[in-house]
This record gives sequence, C-alpha cells and structure tokens, in this order.
Amino acid sequence: MNRRLCREALLSLVPAILCLQIGLSAGSAAAQDSHTAALIERAKKEASLVWYTSTSIEDAKSLLDTFNKKYPSIKTEFFNAGSARVFNRILNEARAGKIFFDLVAVRGVETQQLVKAGFLQPYVSPESGIYPPGFKDAKGFWVDYFDAYNVIGYNTKLVTKDQAPKSWEDLLDPKWKGKIALDEEMYSWYGAMILVWGKEKAQRFMKALAKQDIQLRSGHTLMTELVAAGEIPLVLTLYNQAVDKMKEKGAPIDWRPLPPAFGRADGIAVAKRAPHPHAALLFADFVLSPQGQRIIKERSRVPVNRTVDSSFQKFNFRIIDLSTLVDEWDTWEKRWQTLFLKAMK
Repeated sequence: MNRRLCREALLSLVPAILCLQIGLSAGSAAAQDSHTAALIERAKKEASLVWYTSTSIEDAKSLLDTFNKKYPSIKTEFFNAGSARVFNRILNEARAGKIFFDLVAVRGVETQQLVKAGFLQPYVSPESGIYPPGFKDAKGFWVDYFDAYNVIGYNTKLVTKDQAPKSWEDLLDPKWKGKIALDEEMYSWYGAMILVWGKEKAQRFMKALAKQDIQLRSGHTLMTELVAAGEIPLVLTLYNQAVDKMKEKGAPIDWRPLPPAFGRADGIAVAKRAPHPHAALLFADFVLSPQGQRIIKERSRVPVNRTVDSSFQKFNFRIIDLSTLVDEWDTWEKRWQTLFLKAMK
C-alpha cells in the first residue's frame, strides 16, 4: 500500500493539542506525585483505555494485567498487529473520521509516519528523564519503551557455533544457498543497511543475497519456531528475545549478532485525539516506569529505563534512526519486494 499521506486532509481531523501536562517541575518528587495523583483522578472518570500495539499478545497482556491491578477502575483493551497493519488501521479509521486509539506502540518508521501525519501529540513523561538521548523524541512525541535487536538465529543441531556466519558477507557463501529464511517485510533492516553501508554497497549486498534462494516467511515468531524445529537451518534478522524464549524451553536454537548489529527502537506515544487522554498518559508513565520496564525484562525483551539492569548493555548494538528515510520509504520498500519476490519466482 502507498503510504504517502494526504497531510492536509488528515490534519483537518485533528484539533489543537490538548494541554495535558499537569503542573510538573522536572526533578521534583512532590511535583511528580501531584502529577500522578491528578492523572489518576481524571483517568478514573474516563474509565477506559485503548492501546494499539505491534508487541505480542502475551507481552501486551502482561503490561495491561499489572496496570489493571493497579488501577482497577480503568477498563483496558488493545489491538495487536504488525507495525504496518497498525499504521494502516489508524490511517483508515482517520479517513472515516474516527480516532479510536489512546496510545500506540510500533516500530520507528511507522511512529515517524504517525508524527508526520499529525496523529500524535507530545508528552514529556516524568519517567522519561532517565532515558538517554536517541531513545526518546527531542520534541516529546515518543519514548522508546523496549529495544528489539536484529540477530541471526540458527538450529544448533544443523549449524554449530563455529559454522554460524560471523559477518553479513558470510551469508553469500554458496554453502548457505537455499538454507536461509528471511521475513518478507524486513524493510527496517534494509533501511538500516542503507544508512550504515550507503545505498550502493547495501544494494549490491541485497542483490547477491537474493540469489541465495532465500525462503521468505511472514512473522518472526513463525520463523523462530521453524528454526527450533529444524525445518530451516538459519534465519536472518530474528529478534533476540524470541530466540531466548525458545532456548529457555530447551529448543536447539541460538543467536548471534552480525556487525554492524542493529537495534530497533519501539516507541510508545499518545494519540492527539485520544478519547481517554488522561488514562493514556497514566499508562505511558506506567510502561516507562521501573515497574513497567521490569515486566518488559521478564518478557525477555530489552528494557530501556537505565535503572533496570539488562545484559544487553554489554553488546555493541546500534539503534538506527530511520526517520531520514521516511520520505522515500515507498521507494525502498518496492525495491526490497522486487529483489526478493523476483528471486522467489
């Protein structure tokens, strides 16, 4: 689907930004307590919360279940789908003159598209101060609430640790032909390679990779399961937490980052026309708080709040800002599809 938005038409659906900051002075615990208390009272009156997210059903429920126990008077519901589907749902609802979501949490490219289209409003959560630059929007439109790292996953019965590729170029070895799977919509990885390697080198590598008889699949969870079952020896750009969950169950699967190793920021953001704006802010504060971030860690994801320890702080991953590619995203998406879909024919 062409994602070039009719900005003027969409912005006509969105009123001026609500003044939702409630007397908060940075660094003041008393002010933060007052801010939270005011949010709670107003959120109770709204009594509902709708979250659109690309995270898994299990992860979304873990966060919402704890939030529900803390604030039982607020009824919560969520819509779960891939980032592109969430974006398109919001777009289609807006075209019909409707805004149903209070918050959204999707990958960086779709978040930037939502900002550009005027669907989001800035909110500087009192919890966001601990988040380092690069993990939150300078204008307050989003804060990264967990990171997802692109790694290769391999079946340890079919591929030993020594045999597993150690660089992206290793994937072009003829021995891997027909043995590699890749998500059919890994446009973000393609975009990251373009930004780090440059368009010429990235395009040259992708063309060579497409000649390796890549097996295209839909969904990281499915691919992780296929690797664990031994149906696919090697998968590119899995998310580390999916592999770790399978390893915990005793599956013969492991992962490795290939340099340059990329991380993806998943931001949480508030809708500009949120039907339940104070409940939205309360939930955003909860997700970004140490309590919410510990739930993220328990789900084998990588928390961003620096007060919550994560083993991934020792790895040299880079969070890639794809916002510079948003305006030409359609072009790169089509080139990706042409390269790999043609290779499948």
